[in-house]
Amino acid sequence: MTTPVCTGASRAAAASAGHRRYPSFSSYVRARGPVLLRTARSLTANPSDAEDLLQTALTKTYVAWERIEDHRALDGYVRRALVNTRTSQWRKRKVDEFACEELPEKEAAPASDPAEQQSLHDAMWRAVLKLPDRQRAMVVLRYYEDLSEAQTAEVLGVTVGTVKSAVSRALGKLREDPELSPVR
Repeated sequence: MTTPVCTGASRAAAASAGHRRYPSFSSYVRARGPVLLRTARSLTANPSDAEDLLQTALTKTYVAWERIEDHRALDGYVRRALVNTRTSQWRKRKVDEFACEELPEKEAAPASDPAEQQSLHDAMWRAVLKLPDRQRAMVVLRYYEDLSEAQTAEVLGVTVGTVKSAVSRALGKLREDPELSPVR
């Protein structure tokens, strides 16, 4: 009974024996291609997708061909590449669109008349101009300049509570303005 002195040498011998089994990548693909294609078909519903999946997995295997020490484990390596690639595709999949006779989108509401929009804009400004100076300033800063309540308070040098109450009263007056009644 002999015991190997150097375990690294026995691993190298086993690895070289594995390389003798498949001397080239193309010989491996010719020998194992049909089996691997069946595995790919089990992962996808479409035969064309299975071929693409196998092609991608074999490309990954080809890139790593020199780093794979044990060529007896190539099938496991390719199967893992198949599963990982399919998982990546599944995660990245997009929603398929199908043509149909009717459009699923609702028709857009017809654009309002620009003259009507301008009339409403003018009426709103006339109503805002009727407000007391302080309330008008708060409404303009808050809604036309799109400042927060805190920013409006800082600009005017008042508290946030003052801004809230003054804006609330101003909006109440705007709701009651007879010129703006058609808007409601």
